[in-house]
Amino acid sequence: MKLVFLDAATMGDDLDLGVFSQFGSLEIFNNTRPAEVIPRIRDVDIVLVNKVKIDNRSLDTAANLKLICVAATGMDIIDLNHAGEKGIQVMNVAGYSTDSVAQTTFLHILSCMQYGGYFNTFAQSPAYAESGLPTHFGGRYFHELNGKRMGIIGLGAIGRKVGSIATAFGMEVVYFSASGQDRGNGLYKRLELDELLSTCDVVTIHSPLNDRTRGLIGREQFMKMKPSAYLFNMGRGAIVDECALAVALNENRLAGAGLDVFTTEPLPADHCYYSIRNKEKLFLTPHIGWASVEARQRLVRMMVDNINRYIASR
Repeated sequence: MKLVFLDAATMGDDLDLGVFSQFGSLEIFNNTRPAEVIPRIRDVDIVLVNKVKIDNRSLDTAANLKLICVAATGMDIIDLNHAGEKGIQVMNVAGYSTDSVAQTTFLHILSCMQYGGYFNTFAQSPAYAESGLPTHFGGRYFHELNGKRMGIIGLGAIGRKVGSIATAFGMEVVYFSASGQDRGNGLYKRLELDELLSTCDVVTIHSPLNDRTRGLIGREQFMKMKPSAYLFNMGRGAIVDECALAVALNENRLAGAGLDVFTTEPLPADHCYYSIRNKEKLFLTPHIGWASVEARQRLVRMMVDNINRYIASR
């Protein structure tokens, strides 16, 4: 069989992707631009891909393609219905990044709500020594998480993990289910979206991107949130109206926001987020939530297992 990995650079340079060569001839590309997808998958049997979109035209021209292994949980880079019509199996991986994303969520929450960037910069600057004081505030006062209400949008495995950590901090946890399913298992109260937004001090998003969640949080929803509240998005960028968020931050309708995912990745140079006047109100990371060393190692093992299951089913 012939295999190709379209965007190996997204996996980091510390993993041995040569493990996939046990299944046949393997070609690895660091990245693949849209115009390069068709020639690179035209005659392969298995495509390994993380973030590169494979459109229907590309699927139509891949005469030998039998399996697409997505190095992620979300599969929105592929039209699954069209792939099914072509007899192409698509396999994702689930659960590999739960701990990694939950940990990154609290990196955002603590960094944003406790002015981590500002205090670190000050403590490493000559201004700290020159102040003559052991403690510096700079007009930045933070609150404890204990007693605050966290609203989780999307109470899957990651949302539940985030909820358990929040509970350890002493937070009250509630959630909104875009599917309407009760996922609280008696631990957390399910609220409608408007009530969650209007009553929570912290709102964190862990939903997949689908027809129910695309554009779920926009200008109208920001108007319902407390001016002292924070929004965090670890799900998919397009769940949030990004320019509406920038306006809300500039108009002080939110205390701050942290995001690890964006509608277009990497962020375009003219993106709305670069227009936010007070940079301390926004904490960004370049889609790293899923990518701890352990999570990526687990991911590769699960992709190998997927290919073995596919071969065994033939």
